[in-house]
Order: sequence, then structure tokens, then C-alpha cells
Amino acid sequence: MLGKLLVLVTYIVAMLGLGLYIRGRVQDSPAEYFLAGRRLGLFVLLGSMAATNFSAFTVFGASGAGYLHGLAFFPIMGFGTGFMALTFWLIGKRVNRLGRLHELVTPSELVQHRYGSRPLSGLFALVMVVFTIPYLALQPMAGGYVLNQLVGLPQAAGAGIVTLVILAYTLRGGLRSVAWTDTLQGLIMIVMLAAALFMAAQHHGGFAEAMGKALRAEPELFSRPGGLGRFGPGIWLSYILLWFFCDPMFPQLFQRFYTARDEKALQRTMLLYPLICTVVFAMPVLLGVLGRLDFPGLHGKEADAIVPLLMTSIGGDFMGALVLTAGLAALMSTMDSQLLTLSSIFTRDVYPFFTRGKAGSATVGRVFVCCLAGAGYVMAVNPPGSILKIATQTFTGLAVLFPTVFCGLYLERPRPAAAVASILAGEAAMAWFALAGPGDLSFLPAIPVMGVAFGTYFLVHFASGAGFAWQLSGASRRWAIPFGLLFLAACDYWQWSDHTPMLLGLPGWVWYFVGLSALQTLLMWRMCRAEGG
Repeated sequence: MLGKLLVLVTYIVAMLGLGLYIRGRVQDSPAEYFLAGRRLGLFVLLGSMAATNFSAFTVFGASGAGYLHGLAFFPIMGFGTGFMALTFWLIGKRVNRLGRLHELVTPSELVQHRYGSRPLSGLFALVMVVFTIPYLALQPMAGGYVLNQLVGLPQAAGAGIVTLVILAYTLRGGLRSVAWTDTLQGLIMIVMLAAALFMAAQHHGGFAEAMGKALRAEPELFSRPGGLGRFGPGIWLSYILLWFFCDPMFPQLFQRFYTARDEKALQRTMLLYPLICTVVFAMPVLLGVLGRLDFPGLHGKEADAIVPLLMTSIGGDFMGALVLTAGLAALMSTMDSQLLTLSSIFTRDVYPFFTRGKAGSATVGRVFVCCLAGAGYVMAVNPPGSILKIATQTFTGLAVLFPTVFCGLYLERPRPAAAVASILAGEAAMAWFALAGPGDLSFLPAIPVMGVAFGTYFLVHFASGAGFAWQLSGASRRWAIPFGLLFLAACDYWQWSDHTPMLLGLPGWVWYFVGLSALQTLLMWRMCRAEGG
């Protein structure tokens, strides 16, 4: 117990110390506090964007999915999230350029700039806040799992401690503090996940031997549609599309586009992102698969705790505690960014609606952040479902914003009425599927929801008589073909039932997706070279 407490206290003190140290070097201007002065270089930008996207969902949701569904979940996350890196160039490049030129700070300010409509930017901000709260709640929810396994704290008490620690350094240090602590926590997460996977594999005689045992015990975990038959072709395709539309709409990731020092830093971040996604998501999924050997019989939400259960069982107190810091690092590096970004949205986009255009002070923003953290904590103590289920619904709500942003950036004359109608229709469709829609679909509700959002936007825009003049170069349009073919190659239905081991006990289709991620990086590099990046 003493070893566990030592690891926990050391980690918390280190994060607080780093945040407070950087606070002494930060000014209180909006660009400095919320965007780190728009000066993040490759190392911190990449570390911060990766860590803020790799949340509790990465360590606990992905390992829980690996436990229940098997390796089928790896390409969905590893390739699917890496494929989303295209939006760093498609959306992020223009967001960075416009933000620097017009001193934009929040996602809603970009919408206001492109559409010239305060009601639309207010609606956009409201949707971002509402659908980020459940995602935010996943972080203390998972923190409660970790601290329960580390020191035996009740889940509610653990969630409360995690929330308070994150609030302490986020409220003090702004984005520069958050970016550096995120980068450090991202590195900790990767190192500790690798250590956890090594320990779990060695516990069963080495990686190949452990995979062989798992294959013999649960062969369905090594093919698709997976252990519970969940990931049929429609669900598979749905998730990959969902990540592409929703991830750049995460408010904390969207705001990172503003922070890049220049387009070169953003380009290099995009090129490295698929590699990081492949490595990072492989580890928790594999841990979940190996967890079936030691803890069979977990169901639903119980599977989200497989990493804490596994590490405390086979790692001993001290090593188990070290490895579990990966979970803390993942969730803290997301929640701090979510809180900071939502603070900027509230003070600059929502609060002015009630004060005749006057932006809120830093104090107002901090009070709002505390309220958000409290709401997230309440939801974390009484979660409505598993981490994967909560995340999927939340992500769909945010994905509805994609047509508004994409068309706003690339249409010459975007119409606010089209964007408002798209958001309202898309969220109404999502609510219908959540409350009254059919239960067992062969695809995620996100697919018809996005169809409604895009269709409504184009229909209303066409009815306005504005025309569809796109600001897309011929070179950019040509690159749609190879990336479209890459996406089609990811729909490898001919390998669907194959579970034959190829290398290190893993089936060939797993290595196929590793190769696709490498091919994507090569294509993006050629694209950047062709466009002068």
C-alpha cells in the first residue's frame, strides 16, 4: 500500500508543480492564456494534440472493447483515428490561418467570422458544451476505477480527487500549462501502456505464446465481427466515418488548430499522427484480449476496469501502481483541455448573450469551469452506460457540427440558415435514434444522422440561391481519389472471418492495417510536397 501511495502522490505533485511553474511564465491575454500565444512547435503541438485526444476512452474504453470484442476493435481505432489526421490539413490549416489573421480564439468565433451570424455561433457553442459534458464525465469516471484499484478508494471519492487535481493546475496555468502537462502525460501513458503489455505477455510466457493461448481459448477475438458479433461491415464502416467527422469537432482538438506556430508544425503533426494512433491503440486492445485469460466472465461496464484489474493482479503493488498511471495520464490530459476550451467558449461566446455583448472575465470563466467539472463528476458517479456507449453517443452529437465547419471554410458564400437548419435537423435525428429509433441496426445511427445534417445543409443552401462555388484547388481535388481508394481498402471484407496467425501470434489482417496506416503517411507526405507544404 505504501508503494502505491508513493507513486500516486509523486505523480499528482509533479503535475501540479509543472502547471504552477509554467503559470509563472504566462500572461493573461486571451491568445496567451487560451492558445499559448499561438506558438506551439512540433514537439508540444504533437504531444498535446495526441494526449488530449487519447482520453480515458483510449486506456479504459479501448481495453474494455478489446476484452469484449477482441482485435476487431484495433483497426477501428488505430487506422480510423489515424485516417482522421487528414482533417488537420483539410480543416486545421485554414482554421490556423484564419485564426492568426483575425485573432480568433474559440471554434464559435470562426463560425461567426465565416457566417456573420451571432445566433448561429451561439447555437454552435451550445452544442459543443452540451455534448462535451458527457465525454468530460468519462475522465473522472475512469479516474475512480484507477484509484479504486490503487488504494481502495470508493469510485466516487477517486473521481472527486482526480477532478480537483485537474482543476487546480488548469485554472492556474492556461493552455501553455495544459500543453506541457499533456505532452508529459502522453509520454507517460505510452511508456506505461507498453510496460503493462510487456508484463501481461510475460505473465503468459511471452507475447507470441500469450496470443496463442488467447487464440485457443477465444478464437472469435481474433477475427471479425469480434467476440460479441458486434462489428459487422456496417458498424465497422460507421465507426471509421464517425471518427473522421467527430474528432476535429472536439472543442479541445479544434482549438489546438489555432495554437500551431505555423502550417509546417501542423503538417508534421499530421504526418506523425497515424503512426502514434497505430501504436497507442494497439496496446490497450491487446491488453483487453489478454485480460480474458486472467479475468473471464466480465460483462458490459465491468470490462472497462480490465487494465486496473490485470495490473494489480500481476504487477505487484509498486509496478502495478506505475502502470496504472497510464490511465491517469490519459484521462487528465483530456479533461484539462476540455475544461480550458469550454471556459473560453463560455466567456467569449455564451456569456455575451446575457450581457449585451460584453465578454466574461477570467473569473467568470473559472467559475463556469468549476460548474462543468461538478456536472461531469455527478455524471461520472452515476454513469448511464459503458465508456464506449457514452462516447459513441457524445461523438455523434459533435459530428453534426462538421458540415457547418467544412462548408463554412470552403464555400464562397456560406449561408447561416443552412448551418442552423443542419445542426437542428442533425441533433433532432440523433435524439430520435437515441430515444425511439430501432435498437439493432447493422450500422451506427451516426451514418443516417450525418446524412440528415449534410442533406439539410445542401438543401437549404441550394434553396437560398447562393450556388455551390467551392474554394478547392484542382490539386486538392485530385488527392481525393487516392485517399478515397485508401478508405475503400480499409473495407477488407474478404478477410472478415480470418484468424490465422501470421506474425507474433497476430492474424494477417492486423498487419494489413498497420501497412495501410504507413501508406496513408506516405500519401500525406506526397500531398504536402505537391501543395508546397
